[in-house]
Amino acid sequence: MTERTELVEHGQLFIGGEFTDPLGTEVIEVISPHTEQVIGRVPHASEGDVDRAVAAARRAFDEGPWPRMGLDERIAVITRIKDAFAVRHEEFARLISAQNGTPYSSSVMVQALAAMMVWDSAITVARDFPYEERRDGVLGPLLVRREPVGVVAAVVPWNVPQFTAAAKLAPALLAGCTAVLKVSPETPLDAYVLAEIAEEAGLPPGVLSILPADREVSEYLVGHRDVDKVSFTGSVAAGRRVMEVASRNLTRVTLELGGKSAAIILPDADLEAAVAGIVPFAWMINGQACVAQTRILAPNSRYDEMAEAFAAAAGALRVGDPLDPTTELGPLVARRQQQRSLDYIKLGQEEGAKILTGGNRPAAQERGWYVEPTLFGSVDNSMRIAREEIFGPVICLIPYEDEAEAVRIADDSPYGLSGSVWTADTERGIDVARRVRTGTYSVNTFSLDMLGPFGGYKNSGLGREFGPEGYGEFFEHKMIHLPAGYWEA
Repeated sequence: MTERTELVEHGQLFIGGEFTDPLGTEVIEVISPHTEQVIGRVPHASEGDVDRAVAAARRAFDEGPWPRMGLDERIAVITRIKDAFAVRHEEFARLISAQNGTPYSSSVMVQALAAMMVWDSAITVARDFPYEERRDGVLGPLLVRREPVGVVAAVVPWNVPQFTAAAKLAPALLAGCTAVLKVSPETPLDAYVLAEIAEEAGLPPGVLSILPADREVSEYLVGHRDVDKVSFTGSVAAGRRVMEVASRNLTRVTLELGGKSAAIILPDADLEAAVAGIVPFAWMINGQACVAQTRILAPNSRYDEMAEAFAAAAGALRVGDPLDPTTELGPLVARRQQQRSLDYIKLGQEEGAKILTGGNRPAAQERGWYVEPTLFGSVDNSMRIAREEIFGPVICLIPYEDEAEAVRIADDSPYGLSGSVWTADTERGIDVARRVRTGTYSVNTFSLDMLGPFGGYKNSGLGREFGPEGYGEFFEHKMIHLPAGYWEA
């Protein structure tokens, strides 16, 4: 028996580093996307709870020890958090799979160990970051400092809850900021494990709060006058709203939003390698990933061959209980996501695209929010299924005539988050990578390296996460003018 049967319940919120009773009585019920049964209950944070959390973060930043500690002291605390992730990674993986349907077979890495790697990589970046530097100014010597931005509101989605939380909290905390993490109502249970880890790691009072809540409370948080920085991951529509609300206080914003990324297969590519490399990252997290390779671009000269190969690979994916270690594609996180994918499948057929595999609810799954891994062929890039982020297991196979057209199609999108190219000539692949306007690109592979900048062009977001570029998002820059000849004195 692989499905989770025990009910996980929490009655308190983690505010200012302590578990405390909520101000309200509203409860979030966590529903299994596999069984459609309640598997957890947690308090729904209220606006009053947000006020408490932000006030604690404000005091901790303005008066507490955390921003005033030496970097090595902060690194020691964050290292304990990272090490605890390693110890409890299987617990994280199981909890997240039970909540959002990610197959456990991939959840161990994608949901748990990848988050641990984010914490670890942030430590590496923090050690080498230029916090203060000397410059020769036009009118005399300058001292340029990077100082922590202040209180951070970190808002994360349900698809990779710990990975996105780490992408915000690790750099923010290492920089000396304090933070309020707002987690999705679909996946609040793993956040309690993070809270336990943070408490045991020895974060000072007020430095971190974790609040499960809906969009309305999120909006209240990002619009709070005592928040200095918002770091948000989610949809384009929600990102626009975050930016609008934050702008009222001129709050600094980093947005990691959606994608409709293209995997370009050049005519000389090894098809077997391309299929093996693309399929896991087209249907990753059951298609619920912003970086998913949701448009596969195939040359006309080999289109039929590639269509057959990708359809066979997608059709062979094992669909079922996400906690079954043999499952390769699980249910979508909620009924609304299932219906969204089914609606797009119907739309794609109406637009003239051809279903090569999938297209329905799996007959073997009598319950759960499942959709078959679906591949559309004969897709024109002007179709809505090729332009809009579906966030489900629905992939488009798009033909092209030559390399120039492939690059044009890849760029013909309101998004620019990720992408890949597959070719026997790596140098040719690098040339394609330089030409496609997207924030992250891979040649004959797919990866997100936490020591480099991650983020998007166009509607895919503002700012960067990871690497020194992402770390720098949590600092203000200060210029100090010094007397002429000071450095020589």
